Amino acid sequence: MTSATSGSLSVPSVSSGGNGQSLDELMLAMDVVDTLRHQEAVAEREIAQDGRDEGLKERLRRLYESQGLEVSDRILDEGIAALKESRFTYERTPAGLSRTLAGLWVRRGRVMAGIATLIVLFGIWSAYSSWTTHSREQAAEAARIELTETLPANAKKAEEAAMAEARTKAAQDRVQQLYRDATLALARADAPAARVAVASLETLRQSLVQTYQLRIVTRQGERSGVFRIPDANTSARNYYLIVEAVTPDGELLSFPIRNEETNETTVVSRWGVRVPQATYEAVRDDKMDDGILQNNILATKPRGALKPVYEMPVSDGAITKW
Repeated sequence: MTSATSGSLSVPSVSSGGNGQSLDELMLAMDVVDTLRHQEAVAEREIAQDGRDEGLKERLRRLYESQGLEVSDRILDEGIAALKESRFTYERTPAGLSRTLAGLWVRRGRVMAGIATLIVLFGIWSAYSSWTTHSREQAAEAARIELTETLPANAKKAEEAAMAEARTKAAQDRVQQLYRDATLALARADAPAARVAVASLETLRQSLVQTYQLRIVTRQGERSGVFRIPDANTSARNYYLIVEAVTPDGELLSFPIRNEETNETTVVSRWGVRVPQATYEAVRDDKMDDGILQNNILATKPRGALKPVYEMPVSDGAITKW
């Protein structure tokens, strides 16, 4: 018989004596019903026609005799009657709350395991959601503090420090411009641009503090100057003095220099400054006089200034290779 969640099975009582049926007879009657169900089409046709029980009983008797079994008329009549009365038939409990609860009770192990899994997953999701929400809130608060407190304070501090070192109008104007850039960036809540402006103010301050001389190279075997013939005008010449930046402590500095011939910018410690022909020839004559360049200072970068102050006439332009 087929198992199910819940239902009822009508079974006659079993007795060992009196008018009750023996267990063997009961089982045989159930087998008759089962056989009739397997031949459902024949059984329904025979039962539907009144007075055809005898024909159906005869079919059943031949079927059992073919299997070597002798079944009494009483058992056959009992089986046919049971089929008509739907005995030995599983009747599914109607859908409803009691059936649902019974099903849950039968599957309580799997149900509880599923509920436990859902609780764990919900806990993990809740923790993750809480963490991400907290992280977003922290990031938003940090961004707000940076825009409203940290960056404004850093910008003002950097502006004051740079202005304290600015000793020329050009330097002061540059400090004010960078500070305006910072305040405008803060006004539009552009933290990256504000950081750049603050960093530029600090870089400017360091540049203003720095002092050095542009010295013409005079070491033995090295050129102090060169001239070039431009491709665009082969009848012209461009003159350059080779210089290096030296601090009061004798340290050589490097700067990003744009080569006017290639339009490439390279960080170098030695480069050629373009000068008029007269300046070039004056330096050449000074060196050729006794092999020593008496006046080898092309420019001096004082503290508080943006650019070196040239002691000789120069032109715009430089080269980094010769």
